[in-house]
Amino acid sequence: MMEDYARMTVKEFQTALSSSSPTPGGGSAAAITLGNAAALTCMVCDLTISKEKWKEGWEDAEKIQLLAIPLFHDSLELANKDAESFEDVMKSWKLPKDSDEDKKIRSNEIENATINAALIPLETAKKASNLLEVLPILAEKGNSNAITDVAVAALLAHAASKGALLNVRINLLGLDKPELSKSVGEISNKIESDLAKTLEIVDKKLN
Repeated sequence: MMEDYARMTVKEFQTALSSSSPTPGGGSAAAITLGNAAALTCMVCDLTISKEKWKEGWEDAEKIQLLAIPLFHDSLELANKDAESFEDVMKSWKLPKDSDEDKKIRSNEIENATINAALIPLETAKKASNLLEVLPILAEKGNSNAITDVAVAALLAHAASKGALLNVRINLLGLDKPELSKSVGEISNKIESDLAKTLEIVDKKLN
């Protein structure tokens, strides 16, 4: 039975990640990184909403926090699903291929499992991109004393999305799924733009 990463300590997850076992791997790590980005985002929102000095940013901070909070649960669920999907891919490759019917079943199972293994990190990438999209607003209107925390949240969200997209791409190799490849390209461009916007605001406030 596969481990539930939500029940692990940070140390336990890192130990599992460092082992020779193929799961957890990069896709699960990307999902956990998304959760860390969301946690930092919530911290900055709290530090903004609680301070009269940053009252102008309260409304935006509240909206951003409502986006970020569900990602705590989502990120852990995606980490588990990513590992499960990879396990399913490995199982499909081990199916019998003694007869033509066996080969057909095996081929279909491999394709279905591989597509699923692409869709899960794609979901991680989308959620990370959605979080990254609002961080320029938080950088602009949030508590400036926590501006570097916004920057780290943006870098983590970018890493989560970028890393997840790499897992999508490797699963799409050999599959004719142009719509998924298109999504990868669109998200890739968007996260670069949103990261640049956030870091530009951060740099201005630090200088």
